[in-house]
Amino acid sequence: MKTLWRRHRCWLWPVIFLAPGVILFWGVIVASSAQSLAISFFRWDGFGPMTWAGLSNYVELLHDPQFYTSLKNNIIWLVMFMAAPPLGLAIALLVNQQIRGMRLVKSLFFMPLVMSQVAVGVVFAWFYDPTNGLLALIFKAIGATAPALLSNPEWVTVAVVIAALWPQVSFCMILFMAGLNNLDESQIAAARVDGAKGWHMLRHVVLPQLRQVNFIAIAVTVIGALRSFDMISVMTSGGPFGSSNVLAYQMYEQSIEAYRFGYGAAIAAVLFVVMAVFIAWYLHRMLRMEREGA
Repeated sequence: MKTLWRRHRCWLWPVIFLAPGVILFWGVIVASSAQSLAISFFRWDGFGPMTWAGLSNYVELLHDPQFYTSLKNNIIWLVMFMAAPPLGLAIALLVNQQIRGMRLVKSLFFMPLVMSQVAVGVVFAWFYDPTNGLLALIFKAIGATAPALLSNPEWVTVAVVIAALWPQVSFCMILFMAGLNNLDESQIAAARVDGAKGWHMLRHVVLPQLRQVNFIAIAVTVIGALRSFDMISVMTSGGPFGSSNVLAYQMYEQSIEAYRFGYGAAIAAVLFVVMAVFIAWYLHRMLRMEREGA
């Protein structure tokens, strides 16, 4: 037995360490996703027997005005969240400077990342309060009346996304700081000898070395934008009149509150397809850029 172990330990150790994660991934993520897709073809209240519905849940989804409102809000989330990687990079470049007191600045920018999304949502709900919130005090100081952003169907989604951007920018900042600490100093020194500095140094020397970090930052940001749920649940509950709803929260409403698990699973399937299409396109684009760069 010992001889067999010694002969095959070069691959047995990796299998032993990877097995728990692989089993959990296939058992929890893949199996649950497949089961959710199967449920989308049934009518089910979560308790009684399932009734075969075919594609009727998807047909109803295509005629549901709330679905298009949620999809539009997801697009707004996606577009606005694209500001997180460049803002995170800018802040990372700022706090990476060897300046006195920069450790305190780093901790202040890092703080939103360690806070829960629920806490961030509560803080910003207080901030947006048009009567006693900080926004109201700012407007009062200039002799104006603060708008009730969370009660305005036209601005509520933008207000919630701005609140969600705060921790997302911090996350991107941490990623880029890790990348900046692993830059090739020889390339930077050679560029300085050639007279490169400022924007030219950033564009031609620093950013190419941060390509992999940038890929991770954008991918995680897009996934975070498309699966946004907790901030909406805390700040607006999808209101007013469903104007701030997104696909993830609509799925929750239909499944948990309306007991329509089949319809909620159909929404989840559409959201999964949207995320899968984007990730596949982004991976293809990045691989093509890597081949062209090589």
